[in-house]
Amino acid sequence: MKGFAGVSALALGLIGALALGPVAFGQASRLAIQSMPAHGGMPGWHLGPSFPDPTGFTLVDPDGTVHVIPREERRAMMGPRPRVPGGDSGPPCSHSPICGRKGGFKRGELARVEWDQNMGYKFSYPYVVPKGIGGVPSVAMDSKGYLWVFKRSPAGVVQLMKFDPGHKLVLEVPESVIGHQDKAHGMAVDAQDNVWITDNGQATVMKLSPEGKLLMTIGTKGKRGDWVEEKGQRLLWQPVMVAFAPNGDLYIGEGHANESPNDVDGPDPWNQEGVARIIHLTKDGKFIGQWFGNEVGQGKFDSAHGFAIDPTNGDVWIGDREQYRIVVYTADGRFKKTLQMRNLVCALNFDHAGNPWMASGQDGQFLKLDRDGHVLGAVGNGMGIGNGQFTEASYWTFDKRDNLIAGDTSVGRVTVMSK
Repeated sequence: MKGFAGVSALALGLIGALALGPVAFGQASRLAIQSMPAHGGMPGWHLGPSFPDPTGFTLVDPDGTVHVIPREERRAMMGPRPRVPGGDSGPPCSHSPICGRKGGFKRGELARVEWDQNMGYKFSYPYVVPKGIGGVPSVAMDSKGYLWVFKRSPAGVVQLMKFDPGHKLVLEVPESVIGHQDKAHGMAVDAQDNVWITDNGQATVMKLSPEGKLLMTIGTKGKRGDWVEEKGQRLLWQPVMVAFAPNGDLYIGEGHANESPNDVDGPDPWNQEGVARIIHLTKDGKFIGQWFGNEVGQGKFDSAHGFAIDPTNGDVWIGDREQYRIVVYTADGRFKKTLQMRNLVCALNFDHAGNPWMASGQDGQFLKLDRDGHVLGAVGNGMGIGNGQFTEASYWTFDKRDNLIAGDTSVGRVTVMSK
């Protein structure tokens, strides 16, 4: 990251330690710097603790109060869970260039870089999501102010719903239309107010009309694999999010990569790559091209979790979450720059003025950036289940006034952040 001449070498060491765990420093060294005051137009920050991730086992009151379900009661509530191909019950990966965290502190044990809030936002919970377990990994707003909410509900319980501008629930899309989304993930609304949803576990991207009718499915449900256009093989591998170019082209971000055992260890000839990538399609689903991460060096990316298109020039911003960095490419897949961050890059978005923002995942905040990656402002009270907190701040949307509206991947509530 440029422009940090006033930051000490020890502070830069902390950045590396937060990204790489104990490879660079032991825990004592990582915590040597507890805070840094505001400087150079950037707010101050301090280290905060982690909070036990409830992984969706929460119940939320209408006022936004969260109740965590005790661990011993959780299995009975969820019932039997089918194995997701390549998911957490699969074999450990061995052949991929990206094979998961092999040492160091678990993400839930890391100290969190929490930025001082300097933008004057308040928190409210006007959207009452139907009561029941399951977090809200993503929300999206259409041009008329209707909010779509995508929930990780158990099988048989509604997952996709729509609220009107007065916060009233007006539509629930049943499983008879979209099936059960095994791992509901990212969601976005296009210029025609169609909503696109991704099922990371079952490897599909679905396009629905504003009325909730299924218009298109990309990928084959339950068959995770490679997109090989010359063979007519159009499979998806861990689709996490979609984004749209100014001309309407569709980009699909694929791959937790280092989080999940790798599919290429199996005998499936349809699935040999198993690395994070970006797929570029026309708005009607025709293939244009793709490019891969495959490494952690300059110009590469380890995962493609955060994902957004710069409205000013069509550049593709990729959040390489576990490497704490943003990697920027041109619309046709040419590398431009890497922005090293102090926080998990869980989601990316641009406000109506074209300013970049990022959600810091389990660091529990939304950060306004400049185009060099400097943090200009912060919204959110850090990791937790209290007022204005998030156990995982992820895919969010802006309303017409650039208020932020966000779910929480591990909590079934929607937070409105407004001035």
